[in-house]
Amino acid sequence: MSMNQKTLKQLIERGEIHTVVVAFPDVLGRLVGKRFTADFYLSQVAAHGTHACNYLLAVNMEMDPQDGFQVANWESGFGDYEMKPDPASLKILAWQPGTALVICDYLHHNGKRVEEAPRSVLQHQLDALKKKRSRAMMASELEFYLFDTTYSAAFDADYRHLRPSSDYRIDYHLLQPGRDENILGSIRRECSASGIPVECSKGEWSRGQHEVNVEYAEALEMADRHVLFKQAIKEIAHREGKSASFMPKFAEEEAGNSCHIHLSLQQGGKNLFWDSKKKAPSRVFHQFLAVLLKYSPELCLFFAPTINAYKRYQSGSWAPTRMAWSMDNRTVGFRVVGQGASFRVENRMPGADANPYLAFAAMIAAGKAGVDESLDCPKDYKGNAYSDPSLPALPSSLAEATDLFEGSPLAQKAFGPEVVEFYVHTARLEIQAYNQAITDWEKRRYFERI
Repeated sequence: MSMNQKTLKQLIERGEIHTVVVAFPDVLGRLVGKRFTADFYLSQVAAHGTHACNYLLAVNMEMDPQDGFQVANWESGFGDYEMKPDPASLKILAWQPGTALVICDYLHHNGKRVEEAPRSVLQHQLDALKKKRSRAMMASELEFYLFDTTYSAAFDADYRHLRPSSDYRIDYHLLQPGRDENILGSIRRECSASGIPVECSKGEWSRGQHEVNVEYAEALEMADRHVLFKQAIKEIAHREGKSASFMPKFAEEEAGNSCHIHLSLQQGGKNLFWDSKKKAPSRVFHQFLAVLLKYSPELCLFFAPTINAYKRYQSGSWAPTRMAWSMDNRTVGFRVVGQGASFRVENRMPGADANPYLAFAAMIAAGKAGVDESLDCPKDYKGNAYSDPSLPALPSSLAEATDLFEGSPLAQKAFGPEVVEFYVHTARLEIQAYNQAITDWEKRRYFERI
């Protein structure tokens, strides 16, 4: 359940909560932080926060400190930043008995946000919306693969020959997913009981692939739910002797893991994307969508932040390859669904590796620019966008997306040059690491025959 500080105090005094996890989302969308005894959290951390080494913004997936960052580096001694708990994010973790969690903002010692931190990037965009008395309502649909092996066994096997949890493709199937109902049912119940209300779970297109949908919320709350939800799925799968992977493209012959993001703007409880008098999409919607189409390739780094993400963009793969919008068409980048209060845009570009704070921020930044520029969008696309070379293409690699992001006037204006430089440098370090790696593909191709 979600809760406030008073409720937490009562639960701690009754002995029902003994541990409080104090976390913040890093550049990769992982939750990092500390576990505090509940009494110490109440007496010290709730009011004064805690600290963490600022190198957490400058490490790679392996936690190696990397050079070239202004925000944290060896030259400045890798000092601390402050972690300030956001009481609105307090949740009891049903899958970790006796445990609560709070998500923090990452702050300089003077109390200002560390602008490069993902949560700060999103908050900056929401602050701009708030000035216009608007708010972004969002939802993210996460897909993942479930495997009949533990994480440790998968690691020992070098992630080869892993058995998916179903024997065949299971899109909308009820029989085979029912064999994993102990896990999927636990995810639905325990996440809902932890303030992450789940709508449903379903089998997805590939073997062992599932989707679990969380109810929509205001953008910051939804991003907080997203990162905690991913962690919950992994921890519940581990508890049951299995493993879950959100890798965007796990197998060449199977579909990738998507993170479809739904968005609408609200003002005074009304959906700004819908004209209730005309019972049709509003001018604001068309302006918003026009710039999503125009600028999303430049902002793709925030939708697809890894090397692997771009292997998901393949024709006929259920992931988009070209920029177009349509009413209820799964071949385009932007699918428009619903009507009235539920009318919204579904962005099909992000994969399950997307950092929700950054992906949400990119959509909001682009859409705000559309309203400011008073652009209008083309007519909705009819047909198969995969086979239409006249449509603008998505970036084909992390390197291309990084160059587009660096050169984007919108990114520079919306996020600031320091934030753009930070994420460009992060991406280029990842590209460098990949370019130096020797892959299985290279060994199979060149070992004997070259």
